[in-house]
Amino acid sequence: MAEDTDAAEGVSLADREDLVAHARRMAPDDLAPGMSGNLSVRRGGVMAITPSGMPYERMNPADICLVRTSDAVLLSGPQPSTETPMHLAMYQAGNAAAIVHTHSPFVVALSTVLDELPAIHYAMADLGGPVRVAPYLRFGTDKLAAGAAAALAGRSAVFLRNHGALACGPTLARAYERARTLEWLARVYWYARLAGTPQTLSEGALTEVSDAVRALRYGETVPPDAAPPPESHGGQTK
Repeated sequence: MAEDTDAAEGVSLADREDLVAHARRMAPDDLAPGMSGNLSVRRGGVMAITPSGMPYERMNPADICLVRTSDAVLLSGPQPSTETPMHLAMYQAGNAAAIVHTHSPFVVALSTVLDELPAIHYAMADLGGPVRVAPYLRFGTDKLAAGAAAALAGRSAVFLRNHGALACGPTLARAYERARTLEWLARVYWYARLAGTPQTLSEGALTEVSDAVRALRYGETVPPDAAPPPESHGGQTK
């Protein structure tokens, strides 16, 4: 029955395997210790999400839970993540197809002292701009879900006060890389504050970066005949 549901709603075995593979990277990448954090993808009217209380190293594709996005009904799998309401709220509020929730150390530390992570590097353009901090509310609650969705508006990442962060994307790989970028930015900001008062980038500067990325199709695999000629920079290409 579970496989029939998967086929009908578009959640494939590859989706399940991808969630498990990324989940197993969370601890080595210092994004979530122990069994903390969670990941999901959306396929049509169904969300595939990691289960609650299961060590990532023991997780397998059959353990991935399927939840109907319209009413949060569990379609298959064990008990889904306690943060299922937050994932569902994100999908209902935006166009993301994947979400990664982390408890990475520099993100958690800064979530306790900042109201917003400023634009200290142009990599923040991929997150939509300075990253807001959603108010603290207990994990697993609808109030936390609503607060996180509001703070995420116009962004692809958000801090959760005294808790962690969320990163969204059109694919699980993209959401995961944004989560890693966010932790890197948090670490850079931490060290910059130790050294002095960091200079930040303006909204215009970030927009310029986003425009350049789109024009260069940075990160995409472009057929040779479709790629623009490289620009010259002092006798070197960039």
